[in-house]
Amino acid sequence: MQQHIDSYDFTGKKAIVRVDFNVPLDENFNITDDTRICRAMPTLKKVLAGGGSLIIMSHLGRPKKVDAKFSLKHILGRVSECLGVQVQFADDCMKAAAQAAALKPGEALLLENLRYYAEEEGKPRGLAEDASDDEKKAAKAAVKASQKEFTKTLASYADCYINDAFGTAHRAHASTALIAEYFPNDKMFGYLMEGEINAIDNVLKNAQRPLTAIIGGSKVSSKLAVLKNLVGKVDNLIIGGGMGYTFIKAQGGKIGLSLHEDELIPDALEIMKEAKERGVNLSLSVATVCGQSFDNDTPRKIFPINDIPEDWEGMDAAPESLENWKKIILSSKTILWNGPVGVFELPNFAKGTLQIAEDLAEATKNGAYTLVGGGDSVAAVTQMGYADKVSYVSTGGGAMLEAIEGKELPGVAAIRG
Repeated sequence: MQQHIDSYDFTGKKAIVRVDFNVPLDENFNITDDTRICRAMPTLKKVLAGGGSLIIMSHLGRPKKVDAKFSLKHILGRVSECLGVQVQFADDCMKAAAQAAALKPGEALLLENLRYYAEEEGKPRGLAEDASDDEKKAAKAAVKASQKEFTKTLASYADCYINDAFGTAHRAHASTALIAEYFPNDKMFGYLMEGEINAIDNVLKNAQRPLTAIIGGSKVSSKLAVLKNLVGKVDNLIIGGGMGYTFIKAQGGKIGLSLHEDELIPDALEIMKEAKERGVNLSLSVATVCGQSFDNDTPRKIFPINDIPEDWEGMDAAPESLENWKKIILSSKTILWNGPVGVFELPNFAKGTLQIAEDLAEATKNGAYTLVGGGDSVAAVTQMGYADKVSYVSTGGGAMLEAIEGKELPGVAAIRG
């Protein structure tokens, strides 16, 4: 049975909390962005304030074995600083029973990187490239068998389980989904996880109309399922960025050297057809800022998006396109934005994406509900100082994508039971 963090009594209890502390580190192991640590603090502090103790678990990077550069020791100081208590450290997440048992109310313990163990992800490691199918099958079965013991050990440290790691909610890993089975009556979402789920529900299930989705990024293939799900739910579907050129070519347009995926032209035509049948306003770019090479200082010129010369490449949405989109955005009550509408990493081709961020801030001010997710979209609202001027900024790229594809996330389902 799912509990709620606000009504749960943590007095004298040990809570094992899955967080997403997979933060970026520089070459000297200094944290370059502590957003994920900061966003988990309300949940962690709630446990301590309620008279409980904490066992914090996370992954960092993608180690295939024990590797010091992926140690959570590098972030221990910052976690302690944010939490306001000296957090203890367990050098091995599987050998922390004594430390966990000794925790007193108000104390906290951080476990070493869960992914030092293959059992966390449930995938075999170290297989030879020429391994036979039987060998692969046996290795997978062995990991799955040991994964149960791995999960059971983690669960044995605590009295209750909290999942506050939305960024990994789309993975059915030991610490994100399987462990919940050991806490049938003492499992719950943390505040961050709850906020993410509510934000997505506000768009997909409880949206005020008109509902607009702005989907950008480089490739249709990376967001095909998202587009197919959204076209049946939204009033307006804005498609920008590199993926837009596949739609333009599907209509017979000339796109020059612009990024496109010929094999997905049938899918693009199907999405456009469905949008028309459902009365959805599918809005593509009408003009594009083009360059002659993929470089910030390349010559720039604006062309109609369906008439780009052979030696030019579409790189950003032009003012005419942005003006069209601004009218749609400002007339909407609910807006989802995922993905840039230009080559955001190059400053001379980032203006379109930054303009979308500005428009969303204005729409929010006017009373619209705005949800932003995806690395470059989040970077755009953050760089412009607009992160607190939209309704919600999602921390989970892959998890958010799968949620708006309409998939049930294992980490969410495990709590809801």
